[in-house]
Order: sequence, then C-alpha cells, then structure tokens
Amino acid sequence: MVGNELEAAVKAPDLIGRGFTAPAVNQRYVGDITYLPVGERGFLYLATVIDLHSRRLAGWAIADHMRTDLIIDALTAARRTRGSLAGAIFHSEHGAQYTSKAFAAACAAAGVRQSMSKVGSSADNALAESFNATFKRETLQGRRAFTDERDARLTSFRWLAPLQHRPSPFSARTAVPDHLRADPRKISYHPTSRINPVSKFRG
Repeated sequence: MVGNELEAAVKAPDLIGRGFTAPAVNQRYVGDITYLPVGERGFLYLATVIDLHSRRLAGWAIADHMRTDLIIDALTAARRTRGSLAGAIFHSEHGAQYTSKAFAAACAAAGVRQSMSKVGSSADNALAESFNATFKRETLQGRRAFTDERDARLTSFRWLAPLQHRPSPFSARTAVPDHLRADPRKISYHPTSRINPVSKFRG
C-alpha cells in the first residue's frame, strides 16, 4: 500500500449483498488478496478473481508486494481469460488497493462495475475468504510456511492452475510441467506472460 492510494479512496456500493451466485458466467466476480508465508520471515501475496456462477478461478497473480499492480494483474488475467469482462460486477473488500484510483481506472477500462463489502465485514466477501482458507490449508498441509519462494510458487501453481477448468470445491492435484519446474522464476503469472495459465481457459 502507498500513501496516495489511501488518500484517493474510491467507494462503491455493495451490489451483491452476500448473494454469492450469478445466473450465468462472466456476470459477477469476487476477489481478494491473501499472504503466503515463506521461510522464516518472508511473504508472497496472491490476488484472485473468481466467477460466482461457475466458481472457477478466472484470474490470479502472485507477487512479492501488495501494491495495486497485483490486483490489476489479476483482473487483467481474468479479462484475457474471458475475452471481455464488460458489464460484469467485481466485488471486493475495502482494502486500499481495491479503493485506489488506479484500480478504479482498470475496472472502468474493462467495463467492470465495482462492488464493495462493508468495512470490517468479512462475511460480505465470504466466498473469497473461503477460497483463501482452503488454498492455504491444502497447500501448506499443516506447515507454518513454504520452505522458500520456489516452493511457494510451484506449490501455488500446482494447486491454482487447474481451477481454470474446475469449479469448487477448490482442490487440485496436478503435476507442474517440466519446463516450469526447471525454472520457477518463469511462473510470474503476469497477464502478458506467454505461460500465464489463466489464458488457456475460455468458458
């Protein structure tokens, strides 16, 4: 978070009212950021965009920071996945990244209407919270932290990548391709990356 993001807060109404469903795909999404503990003191951060109809993971991004670029990358990945997000609602909490002018501009450019939960109410974004809890439970498997950044990125990729093709419950068991296992730094999840797994899903 940076100071100008806090000063330039963009408020949006709650357009879903804890109604975590949608009549069709590409109409309503929820998203959140969660931290990934790495080693003794380090962290990576995961941002997600989840379709409320199919429960599929439409977009995601991992970085070593929580700046607004992280959630913009996740939204852009979802936009690439679906071809267009025009007319869709994106629901989030009131974090500084989501209320920033930069993210509001990214939503406007994508034709997305922002929706926000009440301040301090995790129940208003319960599906995203549930996703994060399941992700960390199944990837960490009782460990306090990932061994190192390589472990965090590879384990996250192994769990997240198949969710472009599968609805909830959020669980997956699949192998990482050899070319990614050889160099985990290539797993950047940037929406312009040629290996971004979310770009493979169309549906």
